[in-house]
Amino acid sequence: MVKIRKFAAYQGLKRPYTRVSKYSKKNFVRGGYPNLKVTRFDMGDPRKEYDTTLKLVVSRSMNIRHNAMEAARMSSNRLLEKNLGSSYHLRLKVYPFHVLRENPIASGAGADRISTGMTLSYGKPVGAAARMRMDQTIFELKLNKVNIKLGKEALERASKKLPCTCRILTE
Repeated sequence: MVKIRKFAAYQGLKRPYTRVSKYSKKNFVRGGYPNLKVTRFDMGDPRKEYDTTLKLVVSRSMNIRHNAMEAARMSSNRLLEKNLGSSYHLRLKVYPFHVLRENPIASGAGADRISTGMTLSYGKPVGAAARMRMDQTIFELKLNKVNIKLGKEALERASKKLPCTCRILTE
């Protein structure tokens, strides 16, 4: 199994790492778009009427990797599904459009024959990330006022899986 590179390499919001050319047909991210780990963006029952909305808000601008978002979604959804059935609506509000790339550099014996160094260093796609701005909502949870404590617990669990500190806002 290939090990994932530490996220500190991709965390900052620098300019998007895409290919821009003066010829429009060469403006693209070559190598294709990687498979997303995030499978669902809406959970629960979106058609019901709910009287309370909780939002998980990111405290600083950064990239958030798609497998971190999926882990957060799964942990909070599991708690809500187990206790509330389908009387809630959890929505992941962001989509990981930003392609993360890696230029693998070989090390060890004979690496100089395999590695190309910084020649053709554009990299291959290894994952995707959502570019988050400060105070942007990542999760939105709608439920009834009776279950507000459980909803806050679910969003707290989700925030522990994310690489930044988050706040929970009530509406």
